[in-house]
Amino acid sequence: MTSSTTPLSYKDAGVDIDAGDALVERIKPLAKKTMREGVLAGIGGFGALFEVPKRYKEPVLVSGTDGVGTKLKLAFEWNMHDTVGIDLVGMSVNDVLVQGAEPLFFLDYFACGKLDVDTAAAVVGGIAKGCELSGCALIGGETAEMPGMYPAGEYDLAGFCVGAVEKSKILTGQSVKPGDVVLGLASHGVHSNGFSLVRKCIERAGADLPAALDGMPFKQAIMKPTRLYVKNVLAALAAHPIKALAHITGGGLLENIPRVLPDGTAAHLVKGSWPQTELFAWLQKTAGIDDVEMNRTFNNGIGMVVVIAADQAASCAATLRGLGETVFEIGRIAERSAGAAVVVA
Repeated sequence: MTSSTTPLSYKDAGVDIDAGDALVERIKPLAKKTMREGVLAGIGGFGALFEVPKRYKEPVLVSGTDGVGTKLKLAFEWNMHDTVGIDLVGMSVNDVLVQGAEPLFFLDYFACGKLDVDTAAAVVGGIAKGCELSGCALIGGETAEMPGMYPAGEYDLAGFCVGAVEKSKILTGQSVKPGDVVLGLASHGVHSNGFSLVRKCIERAGADLPAALDGMPFKQAIMKPTRLYVKNVLAALAAHPIKALAHITGGGLLENIPRVLPDGTAAHLVKGSWPQTELFAWLQKTAGIDDVEMNRTFNNGIGMVVVIAADQAASCAATLRGLGETVFEIGRIAERSAGAAVVVA
């Protein structure tokens, strides 16, 4: 037993400063790979410095923040930590993108009860990879070791992204009108929304889980990270007069598309115009839910929606396919006098 006069260190209280320092040293080379124009000072200072690139004439900053949600529960259970960082980045950079903005820099927050340097480095490695693939600099973050706040082996993640767009090029969706085409860009899978239901499906299936889905082992299919649409969609934006973009996250197709539609319009999507993957078919069958609930809970195979004039749709789709996206024409914009803002029929 420790007496009341025995000196107590921070480590005795459960916080290992040396482990934190070791993690920072592991992170530095990962962050260095993400450096880009505009970074004046990155990891190590009290604040990171970033100068908006001079090629912007009237830059407007666009910010976004998000987490990974209960997908982390499966990362803990299955010891799969190397891709949830990509999810963290994807949730914010894809949101910033829909304003027409180029993501500039990213900061992360990693919180745990007791710091495991290897696990944290795997997570931050995924964050750095996501930033690198998005052309976004990882210039800072926070690692919080808080004994008693989290169960052993668990952690939480949050991220924050800032992007920039020319004021004259902000995508508001106000130019969308009836007759415009709705293009859908394929997702990588569940991405990072709907995992409370995914976990219930796994629990319900018990020992009867499929060995593989969509050509990959079951766990890999479930944990496949959020697709990063940034570079390809920015290239398409530069070449085509895209009117609106919608990132399909929580709320699925039914609740995210209306966020970028002007009053008096609706998106009429054609059922079957994009294929349902084995993963989403398994989730729907196991959960026993109808098509409406599928399209309101999950991205259901479409991770990003592009709205563009009908005479520009084919060339825009061709550009995106040439860059590596899987693109489907999934519907049209119509007038809306009453009824739902998104109709799938």
